[in-house]
Order: sequence, then C-alpha cells, then structure tokens
Amino acid sequence: MRYQFIGLSIITSLTLIALSLYWPWVWWSFAVVGPVIFLGALDVFDKKHTLRRNFPLLGAFRYIMEDLRPKIYQYFIESETDGAPINRMFRSIVYQRAKGALSTNPFGTKLDVYVDGYEWANHSIHPINHHDLDDHPRVMIGGKDCKQPYNSSIYNVSAMSYGALSDRAIEALNGGAKLGNFAHNTGEGSISQYHLKHGGDLIWQIGTGYFGCRNKDGTFNEGMFEEKATQHQVKMIEIKMSQGAKPGHGGILPAIKNTKEIAAIRAVEPHTRVDSPPAHSAFRNPEELMQFIKKLRELSGGKPVGFKLCVGNKIEFTDLCIAMQNTGIIPDFITVDGGEGGTGAAPLEFSNNIGMPLRDGLAFVCDSLRGYGFKKDVRVIASGKILTGFHIFRAFALGADACYSARGMMLALGCIQALECHSNNCPTGVATQQQHLVKGLNVEDKIQRVAKFHNETVMSFVEFMGATGVDSISKIKRHHVYRRLDQERIKTYAEIYPNIKVGEYA
Repeated sequence: MRYQFIGLSIITSLTLIALSLYWPWVWWSFAVVGPVIFLGALDVFDKKHTLRRNFPLLGAFRYIMEDLRPKIYQYFIESETDGAPINRMFRSIVYQRAKGALSTNPFGTKLDVYVDGYEWANHSIHPINHHDLDDHPRVMIGGKDCKQPYNSSIYNVSAMSYGALSDRAIEALNGGAKLGNFAHNTGEGSISQYHLKHGGDLIWQIGTGYFGCRNKDGTFNEGMFEEKATQHQVKMIEIKMSQGAKPGHGGILPAIKNTKEIAAIRAVEPHTRVDSPPAHSAFRNPEELMQFIKKLRELSGGKPVGFKLCVGNKIEFTDLCIAMQNTGIIPDFITVDGGEGGTGAAPLEFSNNIGMPLRDGLAFVCDSLRGYGFKKDVRVIASGKILTGFHIFRAFALGADACYSARGMMLALGCIQALECHSNNCPTGVATQQQHLVKGLNVEDKIQRVAKFHNETVMSFVEFMGATGVDSISKIKRHHVYRRLDQERIKTYAEIYPNIKVGEYA
C-alpha cells in the first residue's frame, strides 16, 4: 500500500499538471488533492506508527475509529444496564433528578431479577407514608473529645479536588451544598477561594501531600493547618489514608492541569505532575495516627476528625482498633471507600485489582468497630457508586451512618462520562482547566441541579425506607436487604455478613 500510494500520488500529480496546461482551472484541484498527498507523505515517513507507514491515509482511520469507539458505543450500542463505569440507567436517573424532571420508570424494571447478584429489599404490608417521616435525615458526628460536633446530612459530596475539577465545578458543588444543606468534601487538593465563595459546609481532606498545610519539603505544617481548619466553613477534617480507585498509590495531578493558581493553593511547583506520596510522613504506625488525630482535633478547635481508607489488609485495620484501645483516642468518623470508587487518573491495575469493594469493606469495618466496642462512638461514612435511594439504604443496612457521592454529583453538574478526566479535555468543563471549556459551565444553573439531585435522592431514600416499614435510619438492618446468590439460593445481608456482638473482640 505504501508503494501504491507513492505511485498513485505521482501519477495523479502529473496528470493534473498536464491537464492544467490546457485548462488552467484544473490547478484548483490541488487545493483538494495537495493536502491529501501531503498527509499521506507524512504517514509514509512516520517512524512511530507502523500501521500508518504501511497504509498511508487508510491507517489513520484506525486511530480515528479508536477515538470514536467509546462515543459510538455509549450512544448507539450499549443497553440501559451494561454501560461502565456508570450505566445509562443510573446516569439517566441522576440527570432527571438534577433537572427536576419526571424520574419515574415506565413498563417495569430493566434489570434481570433472576440473575446472580440481584439485590432488593422486601416491603412491608404496613408501609409508612414518607410524608410522616423526616424528609432530610441527619446524623451527628463528633465523639466525647469533640467540642464542635457536626450535624451532617446523610448524603454529601465526596472528595474531589480543585485541580482535578475546574473552578466553576467546585463553585457549583459548594453552592449546591449550601442550597441543599449538605457538606462538600474538598478532596486532598486543599481549600480554594472557589470552595469558600458560596459558603457551603466543607469537609477538609488532608492527604499524604499535605496540600495547603505543607512545608517546602512536603511535611505537615501545623500553623498553616490551624489557620485553615479554624475557618467557620470547615466543619470536619478527614485524613486520607487511601482512596478506593487507587489504594496505596496516592493522588495524581497531571502537569497539564497544574496551573499557577492551583500550584499556589497546594504549595507546589506549577506545570509539573504532582504525585502524592503513597504514605503519610506525619505518622508511621496506628498509635501515631491516633496521636495525629488528637493533634488535628486540638489545632482545629475541637472539630470532628476522622480518616478515610479503602480496606486492604484486614489485620492492619484491626491494629487501628487496638491503637484506639491503647491510646484512648477515638476518631469521630471513618470513611470507607470501595475499590469501585472513581478517580480522574489512576493506573489500570490499581483501579481494577487493588482494594476491597465497598460492601465487603463497609461490613468488615462496622463489624470490627462493633467487636471492639467503638461503633457507638464512631460514625461510618460509605463511598463508592452510591447514586440512588436504594444504594443509600443498602449502605445503611451494612452499618453506614452517612454516604458520599462523587460521580453522582459530577453527573448532576452535566458530566457525560466522556472518560476524558485525565486528559484535561473534559467537554463539559467539569474536569478540565482549559478555560474555553470551563466557560461553558453555568455555575448558577448547576448549583440548582446539584441541590435538586441531592434533595431528590434523599427523598427517594426516605420513601424507600417507608415502604419497608422502617421509620428511622437507625432501624435499617442487614436482614432488610436480600441478594440472589444463584438460581437456588437467596440470602439476606445478615446471613452473608453475620453481625458481630458488641465488645466481642474487646
């Protein structure tokens, strides 16, 4: 094909030149033919792509189709239930609830209720009218050593940093949190002016890079932490131990997203790739972590302090519980992130094959806390593909006290799951720093959508809870949720994840 292209290009050029001697207007043909020959010539001399060199022009179509494949699949091929990472059914319900549009479902479920893994909750013949229930359940977070406990919504914005998201996306999330009376986790990228502009409640996440409270060598800076942590908008402090999408790896901010403004907020060099260290330098073992929690609680003026992790080696979490016993220092909350959690950038192996999935990790953490007698003092927050009222109900059945959502909130902002988060080319202006793309995101409109999505999702949870005959979030138990294991076996979560007795491990 390479030689055929060269020969055809020579013959075509000579023919057009000859014809132009008789009909001068033929020279205009080179306006079309010239660029084609030029592009083909570039392919012929391309030393990096064998396919393009061997098949000039035709080889380029392979790369064009490869780029179009995810878009064609998403819009024309995938069914309502088989898209990934978030299928169309769930994307649609988020969009509808964010817009305040009709979100009811016609003609019955699209799920195969006999497939292995199908889950449901049984209704009661004595359901409770959801109008008689608390339409916005809340949970108080703060233990015996906490001086400023926080009355949190049960559904909040999960950790997403400014840098990973655009300034307007951060503004809209925080404005939505303010309007809907729920909390906005800053992510490990620190607190920016965009987090503060609308006055929404903040959960400040401190990662291994200590962004916003770090010395030049990357170690923790107490003075910088105290200055930010004592701000009125900051309601809780979350120490990020690991993240579900890339546990044991640390966060990644691509150089293309690391603008001068973002670098100044994080106290790092601009236009460089910023990799958070895998581990913290402020503590090296469980007991030092407990001391660090105590220090942050004191520096913040007594605000709730906890940590976030994706469960890995179980014995290591057991060591944390033992450290709580030995030191008498108990975190106010623990966030459990599942291995199915999302991220803007992570190695494939980490996203796919490291970290315990949410349900297994959540059940284990709650059982461990119960076994050591700490569950009554520690609130547990669940994170990982929690998009609907049933997802919240299921997390509560396993022992969660509240939930986070990241991708749900992104979809409410207008994310179309283009899978360009890591490339800085997000077409909706959500996960990019390119201002010509960011300008398309209308902050005031998206504030309303984020608040509506939150409100509608919590309302659907309350309605779902009422249908099961449960009148309080504290009464949701594992026996309420069923799972089909195969065609012959159905078990409740109480059978799959047997409860540990309080104090059993103490």
